[in-house]
Amino acid sequence: MGRHRSEEAIDVRFDLRNSLHLLGEYARILDDLREAQSVAEAIDERQRLGWICSYMTQYLRLIGDPDGAMESGQRALAIAESLGDSALEVATNTHLGPAYGARGDYRRAIEILGKIADTLVGDLVHERFRLAGFPSVISRINLAWCLAELGDFTEGITHGEEGMRIAEEVDDPHGLINACFGLGTLFLLKGEWGRAILVLERGLGLCRALNLPFMFPHLASSLGSAYALSRRLAEAIPLLEQAVQQAGSMTLMSRHSIFLVRLGEAYLLAGRTDDAIQVAERALQLANTQRERGHEAYTLRLLAETACQGNPSASEKAEQYYRQALALAGELGMRPLLAHCNLGLAKLYRRRGERASADEHLAAATELFRAMDMGFWLQLSGWP
Repeated sequence: MGRHRSEEAIDVRFDLRNSLHLLGEYARILDDLREAQSVAEAIDERQRLGWICSYMTQYLRLIGDPDGAMESGQRALAIAESLGDSALEVATNTHLGPAYGARGDYRRAIEILGKIADTLVGDLVHERFRLAGFPSVISRINLAWCLAELGDFTEGITHGEEGMRIAEEVDDPHGLINACFGLGTLFLLKGEWGRAILVLERGLGLCRALNLPFMFPHLASSLGSAYALSRRLAEAIPLLEQAVQQAGSMTLMSRHSIFLVRLGEAYLLAGRTDDAIQVAERALQLANTQRERGHEAYTLRLLAETACQGNPSASEKAEQYYRQALALAGELGMRPLLAHCNLGLAKLYRRRGERASADEHLAAATELFRAMDMGFWLQLSGWP
């Protein structure tokens, strides 16, 4: 009888998890999952323990612990393999892929998420696998985001649009909002801000209409960045500040550093250099603490950009930051960021009168922008 009640208590927490997820109650979810984990371990209920570890993979990532997320995910996968539980394997990999992405290991994330997308076809696209959303949608959207970070925009758009089509087909508002975020962020990274704004505004409208606060910071940050780069700063900055504030209130630390970077970029465009530096330093500390190497690279580039706005003596500091960002982006395969760092260095060297070095980095940036079909940035990379 005691065993039955324990299992029932675990299942109640599973049901509660989905509701709390939609409200962005991440800390409370983790508390419940840890309590359920203790019960499952005490009664040696391996299947339920596997699902608890799978769910914890997602929430550890969301609170900014990608290493813990990967450890929990590997434990869940080991249990899934021992039990032959394919549903548990799919659900876990759906969470595990973004955890690798959070660490900046986009290639590994793409490998994991690509296998899920290839597997979940036909009738399987309609299966939830005990998750709040559909893995067929979530995997494709996260795949699109990771591909965009590497500059594989064409393939990313294909997966993103397929994820959106499935979300609309199964009438999944949660998935549709995610799809708007993923596709909109891809267009943002590509430099197609008109398309980004169109998709992100749709997602943010749905988020507000359905009262799903957990997705607001993601959409607001990407949309605010698109506004800022379109020079709509009066709209951009309040939205970006709200994204940072709301993410903090929900303990949503995954991507928090990139939310700060985008706010810092907007401050810089508005001529608020001191504010941009302060935000960039916070972002770097957070990215380092959470070992989010991709976000660290973005932060280093922002610090380089802020240093360029200072007096001539800051030139060497800017160069140092650019080179650190360049090295990290190159290691992680982040070609769009690599191109931007080369362009930044080209401009820096040109101001210093070092024409040969400027031309070298400009050529590298131009080649990358052209290869990725980043038309706006390719046009901008020409000397005035």
